[in-house]
Amino acid sequence: MDIRRTILWMIFVFSVFAIWNNWQTYNGQPSLFGQAPQSETTSNPASGTPGVPNAATPAGTASTPSTAAPAVASEKITITTDVFKLNFDSIGAQIVYAELLKYPSTENRDQPIVLLDNSPTAEYIVQSGLVAPQGINKRYPDQNTPFRMVSTETTMTGDTLPVVFESESDGIKVTRTYTFHRNSYRIDVKDEVTNTAAESQSPSLYLQIARDSQDPAGSSSFYPTFTGMAVYSDEERFQKVSFSEIDKKNADYIKSADDGWISVIQHFFVTAWVPEEGKERYIDMRKVSNSLYAISAVEPLGNIAPNSTVATQSTLWIGPQDQKALAAISPSLDLVVDYGWLTILAKPMFTFMTWLHSLVGNWGWTIVLLTVIIKLILYPLSASSYRSMAKMKNVAPRMQALKEKYGDDRQKLNTAMMEMYRTEKINPLGGCFPILIQIPVFLTLYRVLLSSVEMRDAGWIGWITDLSARDPYFILPAIMMATMFLQIKLNPTPPDPMQARIMMLMPLVFGAMMFMFPAGLVLYWVVNNILSIAQQWYITRNMNKAANEAILTHK
Repeated sequence: MDIRRTILWMIFVFSVFAIWNNWQTYNGQPSLFGQAPQSETTSNPASGTPGVPNAATPAGTASTPSTAAPAVASEKITITTDVFKLNFDSIGAQIVYAELLKYPSTENRDQPIVLLDNSPTAEYIVQSGLVAPQGINKRYPDQNTPFRMVSTETTMTGDTLPVVFESESDGIKVTRTYTFHRNSYRIDVKDEVTNTAAESQSPSLYLQIARDSQDPAGSSSFYPTFTGMAVYSDEERFQKVSFSEIDKKNADYIKSADDGWISVIQHFFVTAWVPEEGKERYIDMRKVSNSLYAISAVEPLGNIAPNSTVATQSTLWIGPQDQKALAAISPSLDLVVDYGWLTILAKPMFTFMTWLHSLVGNWGWTIVLLTVIIKLILYPLSASSYRSMAKMKNVAPRMQALKEKYGDDRQKLNTAMMEMYRTEKINPLGGCFPILIQIPVFLTLYRVLLSSVEMRDAGWIGWITDLSARDPYFILPAIMMATMFLQIKLNPTPPDPMQARIMMLMPLVFGAMMFMFPAGLVLYWVVNNILSIAQQWYITRNMNKAANEAILTHK
C-alpha cells in the first residue's frame, strides 16, 4: 500500500470518526471528544434558591426547607485571598460569587475568570444548611435563613483565613466555619450544630451546588466539552450526568453512599463538595426551574440531645481541575478530569508530560520534546516504512511499464507487481503502520490538551499564548500544510493524474481541519512532520548513495 492509499485511509478513518461523533451528540449521547454542549440554554436563568427535595433522603427522614423570601435584606460579604475574591450572602451563608484571581477570563484576559455568579444572566452558587425530619414542622437554618458573620477578618494575611457564620432557628444553632488556605482552592467547612431546645432533635445537613445550564464563556461547538454534574462512590465509581438527562428524568447515578463526593463540572473548572468519609449521605440531582439545576448530598446527623453539639467536617473545592491538588483531597477527585475512553493512554501521557515540563518549564517545549521522544521510539518502524517508500519511488517507472504492458488485465498486473515487490524486497503495507500508530497518539494528545487546565493560557513562543486554544493567526496550520506538501513531493508520484491531484489536495483538507484545533495539537503535528521529512530525506539519500556505489562497483 503506497502513501496515497495510506492518506486516503486516514481521511476515511477520520471521516467515519467525525460522522459517528456527530451521530452520538445528535442523539444526546456523550461526544467522543467530550460532552456536547447542552441545547437547552437561556440567557436569563430563573431566579430563586433551590430547596432540598424529599427524594434526596429516605422516606420520612427530612422535609424540604422553605423557599419563601427571607424577612430581612441580604448582605454581600466580600472575602479576598491570594487566589479568590468571593461574595458570601448573609442569607444562608451561601457563596454566590467567586473570581479565580490567577486565571484570566476567556473574554477579557485582563480580568479574572468568574466561576460562581448570581446575576440576571448567570446562576451558579454553593449552598448548605439543615432540614428537619419529614413531617416535623420546623425550619432549621438553611439557605433562606439569615446568618451573621461573627469573625472579623475578610482579607487573608497569614496562611489561613477562617470565616465564621452563625444562625439559630427553631431550637437549632449552627456555627459554620469556612477555612481558606494560602495558594489553594480548597475550603475546609466545619458545621457545629447545637440543640438549644428542651427536647431532642434530629436534623440533617445538606451540601448543595446549583447551576444554570448555560455553557461557559469561550465554549466551542467544534470541540464540545462536558458541562454538567458528576458524582463518585466506591460502589459505582465515577458517574457523569448531563442536564438533558435530568430533563428526561433518566439520569443514572448512585442515590446513597458513605464515601465519595458530588460536583458540577465545566471545561477546565469544577466545584465539588467532599463530605466526611464513612458517614451515610443521600444524593439527589434535579431540575429546579426553567434552566436551574441542583445536586445535593444530605447527611443525617442523628439524634442530638438538649444542649449538645454535633460537629461535621466537609471540604469544598471551587477552582481549576488541578489533578494533583484534587487527588490530595480525595484519591478519586482527580477523575473530574475525564479523558473518556482514552484514559488508559491519556493518564500516563499527562504524567510523563508533567515530568518533562518540570525539566523544561514550558508546555510548548514539552510538546516538542514529547514529539521527539515518540519519534525516536517509533524510529525503527518508520525507517522501515520510508525505505519501502523510497524503493517504491525507484521502481515507479517499472510499475508504469507493467501497467502499460498488461493494460486492463488486473490479475496479471497484480501478479507481476507482487513478484516485483518480492524481488526488490518492498513491503507495500510499510507506509501504513507509522500513520496508524500516530492516530491513537494524536487522539490521546488531543484529549490531554483539551482536558488539562495546565494547558490553559500556557504559552509557547511569540504569538502562541494558549496551547489549549486555536492558533490566533493560523501560522502553525499553514506550516503544517507546507510540511505535508513537502512530504508528498518526497513520496512516489501516483501514475494516475486524478490520484495525483487528490494527493495535492490532502494538505489543504488536513490544514483546514487544523485551523480550529488547539495550537498544542497542531504544534505536535508540525514537529512530527518536520522530523518525518528529515528522517525520510536521510534514509532516501543513503539508499540512493548505496545504489550509486553499487552501480560504480559493477562497472
